Amino acid sequence: MQGELAGKVAVVHGGSGAIGGAVARAFAREGARVFLAARGRERLDATAAAIVAAGGSAEADSVDALDPAAVAAHADAVAARAGGIDIVFNAVGYVHVQGVPLAELSVDAFELPVHRYIRSQYLIAQAAAQHMREGGAVLALTTPAGRMTGPGYLGHCVACAGVEALSRHMAGELGARGIRAVCLRAHVIPETLQHGSHAREVFQPLADAAGMSIETMLQGAAEGTPLKRLPTLDDIAGAAVFAASPRSSALTGAILNLTSGFVLD
Repeated sequence: MQGELAGKVAVVHGGSGAIGGAVARAFAREGARVFLAARGRERLDATAAAIVAAGGSAEADSVDALDPAAVAAHADAVAARAGGIDIVFNAVGYVHVQGVPLAELSVDAFELPVHRYIRSQYLIAQAAAQHMREGGAVLALTTPAGRMTGPGYLGHCVACAGVEALSRHMAGELGARGIRAVCLRAHVIPETLQHGSHAREVFQPLADAAGMSIETMLQGAAEGTPLKRLPTLDDIAGAAVFAASPRSSALTGAILNLTSGFVLD
């Protein structure tokens, strides 16, 4: 299959989720050989099967992104099978609803998203970088929470800011090897509520607390952006393909703002 990523080897962690699956399918359409990883197998295998049915190349493995040995072993196995790694994308997601202000937030609840998101990003990037070829790209995913200050977002805010800081640092450290690091910052994506995501578990309690349906809440979120819309899965997948492709060979250390302007840098 020909395309912008023809001949590339791409690893997608969180490949069973809505965002990871959309990006994996886009990578495959552009000619990449895709290796999917996630803890659960059913949706992961379904995504791989859909890619193969569409004429792409995909393999799936069960991997816990918080387990250093498992992540490293998976990267080693991919590199052995494919001859190296060109792209790694971390779309791992966790349910991290806090919704309480600082004065009521336990240290364990605060640390949970910080630990999970930063640890998984570190482990995945480190393992892939051991096998990454020149011209490779380490792609991360965050949300606008890293720039928000409202009550209830503290742990997730620190987690997102930490992932973005890791991405910027890796750009500087890996640049000498010709490897780029780019972070995609996305707002809530309405489609993920129906497509294998933990989004409903995250946002439903917020909608309930506001006394409205989640659909009404998302409509208000869309109206609150300069573009009067929220991003789509195609928006995220398209940005990921661009960030991984030779067209963006001078792009590194960047945060791609896919929030429809909700956050303006």
